[in-house]
Amino acid sequence: MAATTEEQIEEVRRLIASIPAGFVATYGDIADAAGLSSARTVGWIMRTDSADLPWHRVLGASGKPSAHLAHRQIAKLELEGVPIKEGRVDLKKARFHF
Repeated sequence: MAATTEEQIEEVRRLIASIPAGFVATYGDIADAAGLSSARTVGWIMRTDSADLPWHRVLGASGKPSAHLAHRQIAKLELEGVPIKEGRVDLKKARFHF
């Protein structure tokens, strides 16, 4: 597997920053838009370089946040008006299309 380039990291950061309040994207959506082969690469980038980004707008494909972030993430998304039911974001209504 090829190393992730600085350009790819910056593209992922740019895409995350472009998600407007009230919308979300999945790791896979971002990977597709950035031309990456894996959503896991987006997760790795976010773990290492996303403190200054709207990280709470990025979810897994199920629309459910990671267990260790769920409370904080759901609270932030609710404040932005993201439709949430039973701890899961309604991706049909809230998904941002790049």
